[in-house]
Order: sequence, then structure tokens, then C-alpha cells
Amino acid sequence: MPRYALPVAAAGLITLGTALGIAVRPLFSSTPVVAKSTKVRAAHAATDRAAAPAITADSIDTAIQNAYNRTVRSVVYVNNVGNGTGSGVIFDANGDIVTNAHVVSGASTIRVTLHSGRILAATIKGTDTADDLAVIHVNATGLPAAAFAASAAPAEAVLAIGNPLGLQSSVTFGVISGLNRVEQEPSGAYLPNAIQTSAPINPGNSGGALVALDGRVVGIPTMVQTSAGDGTPAQDVGFAIPSSRVVTVARQIIAAGKVQHTGRAYLGVSAGDGSSGQGNGSGPFSGGGSSGSNVQGAIVNQVGSGTPAARAGIQSGDVITGVNGMTISSSDDLLTALARAHPGQTVNVTLNRNGTNRTLRVTLGEMPANQ
Repeated sequence: MPRYALPVAAAGLITLGTALGIAVRPLFSSTPVVAKSTKVRAAHAATDRAAAPAITADSIDTAIQNAYNRTVRSVVYVNNVGNGTGSGVIFDANGDIVTNAHVVSGASTIRVTLHSGRILAATIKGTDTADDLAVIHVNATGLPAAAFAASAAPAEAVLAIGNPLGLQSSVTFGVISGLNRVEQEPSGAYLPNAIQTSAPINPGNSGGALVALDGRVVGIPTMVQTSAGDGTPAQDVGFAIPSSRVVTVARQIIAAGKVQHTGRAYLGVSAGDGSSGQGNGSGPFSGGGSSGSNVQGAIVNQVGSGTPAARAGIQSGDVITGVNGMTISSSDDLLTALARAHPGQTVNVTLNRNGTNRTLRVTLGEMPANQ
């Protein structure tokens, strides 16, 4: 179960320094068919060593410090007075700051503290709850805007810069553990292309910057994974909204005050997990028929009027078991399948209705803004 990085909780700090004990072993291609002489092999090895610069703890420290110094002035402290604190990233020099929607949720007063210590009143320019993003605005110009990367790569070294537990301008270090994760937030919104990172993310990091070593922002940290059962944070499993999505959403909000085009596939159903005992008119997945009694999948609770699902003939009580060949075992699987699709795409949806399997062709729409 994911958890936002906004509420206050205990956390520790990471120390960056020469304590990073990294052993480096060069990799060579193995193409020779016949053995080379010792002299030739030695000459090639010398050339390879000369071409690859030595990696030392000092050089790693320097790269981390340079990335931090290039970015930290663009990360601000966001105080949603009376509700909680988080972080934000300066999007442009004209006072626009991007953060998480949940950081400014329910706000009546917002104060932003710049890296210089200057405190400014902020107003909400627009929010996008579907992406958990918001743009707030301060009356200031000449602000140090962050540079946003076009993409990120697995195993890429990254820094998480923000204000965990109110500790301003804090930094942690890790790597990108995975890309294109589909994660559902506590609000019900889901992130279709989330970045997974091992850089420790703690309460207050929400809305801050996930930064590559070239100083460019690759994502906005938003939540941490929690362990099953007790709700405690999992070790070094955090998620960030990718910078490409951040830029797309922020530009729309700045221009129009809202997101006008989500670019996300839309089916138009609300669904739960279909399994034994569900879909029979009781419990959290009530509203369907008996089709979910012994079928595993995503049981359709409601179908929106005029939606792609309604036009294709999907009904309340159907259990969706597949989308375009992907097996659907739960509502999370359905979210994943939709995250991999795009508006206007026609997909095959397999489902079980009252014990009978069938396949429907559905042309997906575009998710309405703020859903």
C-alpha cells in the first residue's frame, strides 16, 4: 500500500562522503576467436585502462555535490499552514512552482521559503489530482528555475532533494530502481509511468526534486511504498512522477489554470477485485450480479453513461479478465493495462458475464481532467 511522503514520521539522514566504498571492474567484449599473444593482450588492456577514467570515492563525491549545488536553489519549502509541509520545484523564473496536489490540498494559506531564506505568500494556480500535481505562484521574478530532463534510465544515480520532516534542503542518494511502474495513491489516483527509486524519500519530500548527476530534474517524489499489514514504509522503495509528465501538466496549468488534455486512456468504469464472495450484492464490491462469485478479475461496479465501456456494451457486474491479451486478475491489473494504452486505441476486452466468457471491442477515450 503506497503512502504519501507528506505526513510527519520518523526518519534518518544519509551521509554522503568517501564512505561510499565502490569497487570498479571494467567490462570487456569477448570477440577474439584465436588466442592473442601476451604482448598484444597487454597493449589492448593498457589502451582500455587509458580510455576509461578512474572512478574514485572523491570523484563520486564531487559529482554528487555538483548536482546538489546546481539544483538546490530551485527547491523550495512549502508550508500548507495548518495542514502540513512539503517541497516544491521552481518551474520558471516568473514565480511558478510545481509541487504535489496533496501537498497543497485543503490549503487556505500557503507560504513558500526559498533556499535563500526569503518567505513568500503563494496562491494555487491550478491542480491536477489525477497526476497528483499542482502549480503554485509567488509574486517574484528572476527565480532560479530548475532544468527538467526528457527521460531517465534504470540504475541511473539520483539525488532526492527536499524538506523531509521540515529539514530544509536535505539530500539523499540512490539510483533509479525501475521505470513505468503503475502505482495507485491513497487518494485513488494512479500514476501510470512512475519512477521507482532507492533514494530515501521521507515525509516532507513530496513535491521536491529527484535529480540526476547532471543537475537536471528527472522526477517529482510523491510517495513511498509501505509494507503489507502494518503500514510502515518499505526500505528504499519510493516513487516519483516523471519529469516529462510534470512538464506537460505544469505547462497546461500555467497557460489555462487547469489540465485540458490528459493524454491518458479512458475506459469509463469503476472496478474492484472480483473473486469468491464478491460481486454478489454485498461487501465493498456490491452492485454487480453473481458473475464474480468464482471468477478472478476486475469486477465492474459502475459504468459511466456515454463512456467507451458503455458504448461497447460492458455492464455492471461483468468481470474483466483480459485486455489485449494481458491477463486481468485484479483492479490494479486493469489500471496497468489502461496505463499501457492510449486514447483512440481499440482494444479487445475479455470478460465473464453470468458464467459466460465473451470478448468486446472497445475504442478507448481520453481520461477527463481531474479524474
